[in-house]
Amino acid sequence: MVSSNGYERLPMYAPLTTHRRRFLFLPLPTTFSKPRLTSTHRSRSRSPTRPKSRFHLRPRSLFTILKYLIPTIVSIILLGFYFYEPHIEIAFYDRTWVSKEIEPVSPLSGCFHESRVSRNYNVSRHVYGPKRTEVQAGMSMRMGLDCYDFAGTITADSSRRTIDVALEDRTHFHTYWRSDLAPFGPRQEWMLKSFFATQHLPTSRLILWSNGDLSSNEILQSYLRRYPNEFALKIVKIPTLARGTSMEGSPLLSRKDAKAWVDGDLIRLLLLWNFGGVWVDMDSLLTRDLEPLLEHEFVSQWDCYGVSFYLLLVRKLTKVSDKIYRPLNGALMRFRKHSPYLCEAFHIMATSQPPRSDSTDWGALLYLKLWRRLIAASIPPFKILPFCFSDGRSCRLDNRLPDPFLPDHKTGKWTMGLGLEEGGGLDDALHKVFGVHLHNQWEKPYPAGGWVERLLLKRYDAKLGST
Repeated sequence: MVSSNGYERLPMYAPLTTHRRRFLFLPLPTTFSKPRLTSTHRSRSRSPTRPKSRFHLRPRSLFTILKYLIPTIVSIILLGFYFYEPHIEIAFYDRTWVSKEIEPVSPLSGCFHESRVSRNYNVSRHVYGPKRTEVQAGMSMRMGLDCYDFAGTITADSSRRTIDVALEDRTHFHTYWRSDLAPFGPRQEWMLKSFFATQHLPTSRLILWSNGDLSSNEILQSYLRRYPNEFALKIVKIPTLARGTSMEGSPLLSRKDAKAWVDGDLIRLLLLWNFGGVWVDMDSLLTRDLEPLLEHEFVSQWDCYGVSFYLLLVRKLTKVSDKIYRPLNGALMRFRKHSPYLCEAFHIMATSQPPRSDSTDWGALLYLKLWRRLIAASIPPFKILPFCFSDGRSCRLDNRLPDPFLPDHKTGKWTMGLGLEEGGGLDDALHKVFGVHLHNQWEKPYPAGGWVERLLLKRYDAKLGST
């Protein structure tokens, strides 16, 4: 008897050893037919008549998913707006343009050389001499009211107040209105009122320049009668103003655009070169006497923002880089007659690519190029006023001036719990800064009873009385 431990049951049919797959054949039927494969083999076969298994999303299922997904996304976005303040600004610059117009630092043309400096300009005093005030903080001042508080540190020197000076020795304030774009009306008049209500008139004179004759304008006639020594109308003659500069005879002198940006940027430099003084954009409201700033030559900081991206930090969106290609603004600027700074600016304009229409190529870009060339030549550059000095609208949502064209917030508050009323936090900030730049929003009215009317316009009228 054979032991069961050594017993091995033999298969009924011999195994197929010539193929990797095993096929189990069923007994032959009584009639001839092809052998049938077992289900095990069929499940592994690659029959072309049986499609592969794929995932198919039914329309009804897709609708159900979207029905819940879309409200969820919207809720997340709304929740984000509740907890966070989005500060978004994206700018695209052509790399070829940047490599040609921004990155190279060309040498100065020699305007600061002793042999070329005008006898009207004292380099030792105006460039290297001591100054009473400091207008550059060395900080971005994006937090809280730092910028406004810094403006408050710049105070007037009462000992330097002069009762009256000759017209040619006064500080000339220049502004410009293109008569072919729009008529001069009550909205433009507010800039004039702000000047006469805030500046020290015995030492100041406002000149309104235009490309056409404005002398028949009734509003302007009233100011000419009331301020014969403090106000004047003049017509711009660009080719004449360009004499003696690198732009003399240049075909670029006729450049202009529909926004008056290119020709406006050119005209302000030509006027300051010929007469010296201060340039103020027509879309500005002055809030304080500029005398404490006038020992410096300066342009303005464009705003307190960076350029293109932010980091999310402690429930605030914080920008981490500077607006490196257009950090400067000429809405409020001051240079002396025949300043070598302006001489170098004209050289850059004459030797660079022509300005693009509706661009700041002769404004922000030009000032940046000039500033970089000055420091490369170890020459102290012109000063840069912090943003809030004249453009407090251009900063963070939590510390910029309220929108001048919207009604006051229903809470009566500005920021950090500061009030909008007379004597409140906003009023105090306006007394520290030197102006408010409105950025060409001529078509927008000032809201009745709003902060602009209450804290600025009514005070201008009260100071001046009827004109």
